[in-house]
Amino acid sequence: MLQKGSLVFLFLVFSMAFNGIGQTDIQGIVFMDNNKNGVQDANEPGIENVLVSNGRDVVRTSKTGNWKLDADPKAEQVFVIKPSGYQVPVSNYQMPLYYSGISNQNIEFPLYKQEENNSFSVVYFGDTQARGTKEMDYIFHDAVEELIGTDAAFGVSLGDIVADDPEMMDDVASGIAQIGIPWYNIFGNHDNDRDADVNSERDNTFEEFFGPSTYAYEYGQVAFIALNNIYFQESGKYKPHFTERQLKFVANYLSHISEDKLIVLMMHAPIVACDNREDLYRIIEGRKHTFSISGHVHEQLNLFVNAENGWNGSDTHHHLINATVCGSWWCGIKDEIGIPHATMNDGAPNGYSIITFNGNEYEVVFKASRRPADYQMNIYFPDELQIAELDTTKVLVNVFAGSEKSVVEMKLDGDNNWITLAKKDQIDPQSLKVHQLNSVLSEEIDGDALEDIIGYKMDYPSVSTHMWEGKITENLQPGTHKITVRTTDMYGQSWIAHRIFRLTQ
Repeated sequence: MLQKGSLVFLFLVFSMAFNGIGQTDIQGIVFMDNNKNGVQDANEPGIENVLVSNGRDVVRTSKTGNWKLDADPKAEQVFVIKPSGYQVPVSNYQMPLYYSGISNQNIEFPLYKQEENNSFSVVYFGDTQARGTKEMDYIFHDAVEELIGTDAAFGVSLGDIVADDPEMMDDVASGIAQIGIPWYNIFGNHDNDRDADVNSERDNTFEEFFGPSTYAYEYGQVAFIALNNIYFQESGKYKPHFTERQLKFVANYLSHISEDKLIVLMMHAPIVACDNREDLYRIIEGRKHTFSISGHVHEQLNLFVNAENGWNGSDTHHHLINATVCGSWWCGIKDEIGIPHATMNDGAPNGYSIITFNGNEYEVVFKASRRPADYQMNIYFPDELQIAELDTTKVLVNVFAGSEKSVVEMKLDGDNNWITLAKKDQIDPQSLKVHQLNSVLSEEIDGDALEDIIGYKMDYPSVSTHMWEGKITENLQPGTHKITVRTTDMYGQSWIAHRIFRLTQ
């Protein structure tokens, strides 16, 4: 039989549950932080119609800037979705401070006005993937230093910020911060806490440094959605996967976003690699303006997702597998200042992308680290050959950011007759030669001396999806000649490069 005290206790428990007192509802305010001190002062009003989320549910603030989210046992952090025309505070490391833990009873999100043009640029880093401080310094000297002073609105690292040492993320961020623009981060498989037992805890260090690993923000006419699509199974192995919670977040968020905005999905593993990618396709494929970007592969590929890939949209969906800052894991022979050539597996140099958004349209430009902006291709042809060899010798061109929508042409000497080259996937020949040299050095040199020369041993090159080839059909005379190659991409951007060769009898 229950005692009187027990009956009173049960009554209180049921009363609290019935009235919602025992629930952990999250609430707070979004306000105009005019003096940028992070605290709502008496003359700083709340901001209406700003979106706030717990990573699943999305709510709008009231006329007074107040918001409230229902209790969610899986919510560890809550975040404001930066609206266009506003900015959130940034840390000393230029990290946007758009999030909060849920332990506070009343959460304040400060915003302040900023001018935003509908035309703006964003820097995208694929895998920086630093193994220790030496490779962290490669990142700074190879890519970061040349970006200082950029007019880009902000930057994004697409995961694998480090190589299995998440405590280094803070140090990497401190160097990237020297660029001087707000910098967002995506979670990658090498950023995980290896001692975590469950998937939900694998991003704990990432969240400590950068905030939620799934979030969103807006700039101009673009809605950016960051998704952690690295899912760790009980075996400890990971797979590219979107959780049900993430899919609900995307659907809930997009229900608030007008159809004329461009939706940009940012993730580490390619969207096409996710086992439940079609669940995400169903959410976004009805929209006219979508684009997605990832890293992870250490190659640069433009994919056009269509019905064969499970996409039911009226047009294909463009997914860019971004170039990596580390190339192929900082491998290869070191140059005159001690940085490995780090060529990617497809023969393209290591580097990053600069994407310019104009309203709901965009253009992508690849930038090779420490190379001129117009370095966009390699042309392969012998330095010297005989006239009789012309029939059997091909001109090969690796257009680093080329796609099936690129046009690649060549002409000889002063001729204005452009010849269209044929796209043919194949291994980049120079990448293969460098790999062979790397392998020989690896066998002949041991220990620290080897690392001083080549860093880490290279993987075997992959088949590149951005190679073109053609033959010289003109009747050329012995002497010195010039090949000119012109490439025009899907955005109408063109680049030209040359190759000089000698012809003998």
